[in-house]
Amino acid sequence: MSNKAIIAGASGLIGSKLLNILLNEPAYNEVLILVRRELLIKHEKLVQLVIDFDKLDEYAASITGHAIFCCLGSTRKKTPDLVVYRKIDHDYPVKLAQLGKQNGVGQYHLVSSLGANSKSSSFYLKMKGETEDDIQQVSLKCLHIYEPSFLTGDRTEYRPVERKTSILMKLIDPLLIGGLKKYRSIPAQTVAQAMFNESIKNEEGIFIHPSDKIKLLA
Repeated sequence: MSNKAIIAGASGLIGSKLLNILLNEPAYNEVLILVRRELLIKHEKLVQLVIDFDKLDEYAASITGHAIFCCLGSTRKKTPDLVVYRKIDHDYPVKLAQLGKQNGVGQYHLVSSLGANSKSSSFYLKMKGETEDDIQQVSLKCLHIYEPSFLTGDRTEYRPVERKTSILMKLIDPLLIGGLKKYRSIPAQTVAQAMFNESIKNEEGIFIHPSDKIKLLA
């Protein structure tokens, strides 16, 4: 198996883990990352395309290959403007799906969130749910949606609140049993590994993976 993978959001917590996996797995011979600015990483399989995400149509010719992995996402702290926030978490992922469909990309893998629901009263969960719904409407040949709970792992930026939450979750996780297991924290590495593992299967359809199920795929 020799294929091209595309990653949007390769500098993020899950995206960076996934990039490392894809570069070191022989299943993919080319890894194209869509970035706002070039990353300080070199590899014989890596191709970096610096783009303006507001003009994705201009880069449509490059959106080809076996699988698109969309790990895009922001936070209210980083992106207080809700219009811009929605662009990153909704508009760009949906547009990538449309371009992938247009160019015959076989698979689309989306990182969403546990609790995503287009009818939610939460801005974040509603937006994530709308993103899931709108991408499903694109009618891709194979769509995987990953809904992780609180993510753990080493981040490039210092987030004191999330660091404290990680410590707290280590105490709470063992208490979450039965139907509550899906709320246990999950390592970003686990999500990335699950995404890779699913991408090398020959499947068609829509697959939605809540956090506890993601752990079984890794």
